Amino acid sequence: MPQGAREKVDGWLNLDKPVGLGSTPAVGRVRRLFNAAKVGHGGTLDPLASGVLPIALGEATKTVQWVMDGRKVYRFAIAFGRATATDDLEGAVVAQSATRPSDDDLRSVLNDFTGEIDQVPPAFSALKIAGARAYDLARRGETVELASRRVRVDRLQLLARPSADLAELEVECGKGTYVRSLARDIARAVGSVGHVAALRRTVCGPFRIEGAATMATLEEAAANSLSNPGAFGHKPALLGHLWPVVTALDDIPALALTDRQADRLSGGVALPMAEIAGAQAPTIGTMSPAEGSAEPALVVRAMAGARLVAIARVDGDLLRPVRVLNL
Repeated sequence: MPQGAREKVDGWLNLDKPVGLGSTPAVGRVRRLFNAAKVGHGGTLDPLASGVLPIALGEATKTVQWVMDGRKVYRFAIAFGRATATDDLEGAVVAQSATRPSDDDLRSVLNDFTGEIDQVPPAFSALKIAGARAYDLARRGETVELASRRVRVDRLQLLARPSADLAELEVECGKGTYVRSLARDIARAVGSVGHVAALRRTVCGPFRIEGAATMATLEEAAANSLSNPGAFGHKPALLGHLWPVVTALDDIPALALTDRQADRLSGGVALPMAEIAGAQAPTIGTMSPAEGSAEPALVVRAMAGARLVAIARVDGDLLRPVRVLNL
């Protein structure tokens, strides 16, 4: 391998991102630690937020959308009395209120923010308006008007009231939900104003905070591996923190292939379902479309033993590859 060349590293890293570090810099640091050729992440966290940031390395980048489409759980604090331009601690104060809701006041409005709800994203967000990022327009002082979007909130719970000014809550939600908007709107609903004072993601798709590695742990593992780099320069202690690529697809039904069928599917050949099914026919009947997918076809993970071969779809009487994995 040429000196300085990036390495093929495949897997998911469940990172406990610290406050103050943006998602993109976090990905960059992980890439340097693993010397990985290809890296991405499965759901942005703002610098002021902490918690689960799934980072995809190598072939795992082909499964990112399934992590991003998965459920999220956040713990967050609403600070009442001040609204900010960014709906978090970072922005300038744009409104104030002397009203502080009681616990009963808060609980009485939480049901209004569960289920399928319409939500206006924060002005300081990465959404695009006529090709420009909303946060770039907002930073230039331009008026940002974002249309409301339909999002899903499955659970919203009041956890604690450390003081009259603060409320700690937990939310379980779907893709595209902005917790900053949720905090802003809850504060308005109880007759006050407010912003997010703390935010921590505890679940993102199949990844949970209990199994997350800190940046300090990863850097220590990298340092301890310098004297024993392993094959191709890989660092064994670091690789021990990786989750299999297939972890991202836990909710997708598996379909077993023979080695010959796997080779053909990997080569882009659609396989007749009659050739595959046989005794697996009952399994085929349990499959369902991937969440959020516009495709009516049934999505499966094609497996050759324990090896993930491809993400594929059942299209009539054929199995067609959607994403081929080189593992």
